[in-house]
Amino acid sequence: MTRVVIVGGGIGGIATALALEHHGVEHVVLEQAQRIGEVGAGIQLSPNGMRVLALLGVAGALEARAVEPSDHVFRDWRSGENLLTLPLGRAVRDAFDAPYLHAHRADLLDALVAALGGEGVRLGCRVAAVRQDAAGVEAVLDDGSIERGDLLIGADGIHSIVRDRVFAPEQPRASGYAAWRGLVPGERAAALGIERRSHIWLGPGRSVVLYYVSAGRKLNWVGIGPAAAAQRESWSATGSAERLVAEHAGWHPQIVELLAATERPFLTLLYDRHPLPSWVRGRVALLGDAAHAMLPYHAQGAVQSLEDAWVLASCLAEASVPSAGGARRVEALERYERLRRDRATQVQAYSRAAQDWYHLSDPEAIAHRAERFRRLARRGAAGFSSQQEWLYAYDADKAARGDDAEWRAMRWTAR
Repeated sequence: MTRVVIVGGGIGGIATALALEHHGVEHVVLEQAQRIGEVGAGIQLSPNGMRVLALLGVAGALEARAVEPSDHVFRDWRSGENLLTLPLGRAVRDAFDAPYLHAHRADLLDALVAALGGEGVRLGCRVAAVRQDAAGVEAVLDDGSIERGDLLIGADGIHSIVRDRVFAPEQPRASGYAAWRGLVPGERAAALGIERRSHIWLGPGRSVVLYYVSAGRKLNWVGIGPAAAAQRESWSATGSAERLVAEHAGWHPQIVELLAATERPFLTLLYDRHPLPSWVRGRVALLGDAAHAMLPYHAQGAVQSLEDAWVLASCLAEASVPSAGGARRVEALERYERLRRDRATQVQAYSRAAQDWYHLSDPEAIAHRAERFRRLARRGAAGFSSQQEWLYAYDADKAARGDDAEWRAMRWTAR
């Protein structure tokens, strides 16, 4: 029987453990923190991710804590004009057989952990080294103890120790932008007239995204702009409320009042990673941000980790029978990479390219973008974009079975 060591107890690592459990594959999770938890930030879960959560048995529990927005609405930073609306809500359910939800990251991780239970999770375990040979792979911990398995999965985030120890060490790539974020009580946001939609406000060199989480009890917002004010990359680093409001001077009163109502704004630098030539080296594979950390503009970081988790577990299930040898297990990792790497790398590239599109500063370019949106809205062309269809239609279970030819025929094109 195959035994898998998973390094990292975040969304990707716990989802991988739960998927392996579903397929009857033995596993252990090594998490360096003393408790499993997530920072207070929102997350957007598109249908391609919700399908995986349904397979893992946690979709229902999460829906009870989440919010289903009616649509995406793009708005002008100063006037508040609704430039373009793209469908979500019932339209997404009908088209893709799964919802689009807004949730608190902690609620998602709590649902995954509750489904997994406490078995097979070791806390306070920091990996210092990874060693492999013909018989297996070892995670060597800071205290000198060793966790041994047949395979090891690095699901330990953008600063992955596994990536640095087993693959080429490389620093994350600075995007040149920073993200302000915060949570505001839902009743305060509702009093400002903010509806249960996915709001994307576009301004010169900046963007602000708003959506409700925690069954509507909170509103999550993220404001992205030039990185000069941020000091470090940490989702728990706070920023000055006065600086936050000053940076958004001239924005629509709804945005300014929302930001002013945030008691504790956070500020972090935004980074991603350059794609690796391969996610697999011998008995070791990478998953999620460790493999393909991406910028947030298409809201796919955690969702791509969920896709990875299901496809990987499905591949390993076929190679976990008692008679399977090491070569077959390594082949399963390589198959996982073949099935997943192209898609995740494309999303990574599209997310990087979207940064410029979101943050135009030239007045003529901004006016051109706004008019293009208005033109699409006037002629009724605001159905699902090719981007939405390409992202949302992906089915990780079909992909793992090699039964996704219809999706693979799709293309993401500009319109």
